[in-house]
Amino acid sequence: MSLPDYIEGIGSVAHKYEGFILDLWGVVHDGVKPLPFTIDTLKAMKKARRRIWMLSNAPRRAHVVEQKLNEMGVGKELYDGIMTSGEASHMALRDKYLAKWGKKCYHLGPHEKDKNLYEGLDIIIVEKPSEANFVLNTGVKDFDDTAEQYAPVLAECIAAKLPMLCANPDRVVHVEDKLVVCPGAFADMYEKLEGEVQWFGKPYRSVYTECLKGLGVENVLAVGDGMMTDIAGATGAGLDSALVTGGIHRDELLDGVLQVADETRLREFLLRYPYKPSYLLSAFFW
Repeated sequence: MSLPDYIEGIGSVAHKYEGFILDLWGVVHDGVKPLPFTIDTLKAMKKARRRIWMLSNAPRRAHVVEQKLNEMGVGKELYDGIMTSGEASHMALRDKYLAKWGKKCYHLGPHEKDKNLYEGLDIIIVEKPSEANFVLNTGVKDFDDTAEQYAPVLAECIAAKLPMLCANPDRVVHVEDKLVVCPGAFADMYEKLEGEVQWFGKPYRSVYTECLKGLGVENVLAVGDGMMTDIAGATGAGLDSALVTGGIHRDELLDGVLQVADETRLREFLLRYPYKPSYLLSAFFW
């Protein structure tokens, strides 16, 4: 198997692409602040007149993520648009699933933080799975929680025969130096219990369709740090992709801060997946 090209930065391949789809968590920011090279790289991309669309598996509406980016110092002038798994979930509830399942929802996740996902919809939030028509999965209530802590409530949802809408397919994410459980881990557990799950976000095609529609250009590179979401999604959408090795897979791929693993270790890593990125880069450099 041939290995992907290892590039020093986005600038070395920017001449090939008119547009870019960028993952947020692990590429642009760490959940709290922009990563060290983000602002300079985005400025260089805009100076080169490249179109940029942010694509996040955050279980929140696009306008909420835009506000969060602005608070971090990543202003709207640095990119052209945002699509999120939360936006896709909101659209799916509005257009299909509330009519199909019913309006009584058990929300598995941080209510205040994620309630924007269903605000404005004809939905009723209930306290117990036994009272619900479906479960909306937006993740842990506290970053220190483990997946095992949620096994009892997932069992209650199974007992109530609730379909689940998973608003973020990620399994884990780094928040600074902490590894945090994401909704995709709960959805995996639910499917193992033979529960029904509808997934929204990367790697599913619909979110890429929305990004490509917004970008309005043909040659697009997707940049992300997750093989099962970013690279799988880009491959399914027929796009070239770049894997940031310093993101979610950094413990497997990096020796030291930005020193890429040896060729044997890299090859063993890539053989675990039926797809591979077009490029590798240590971080989101220009």
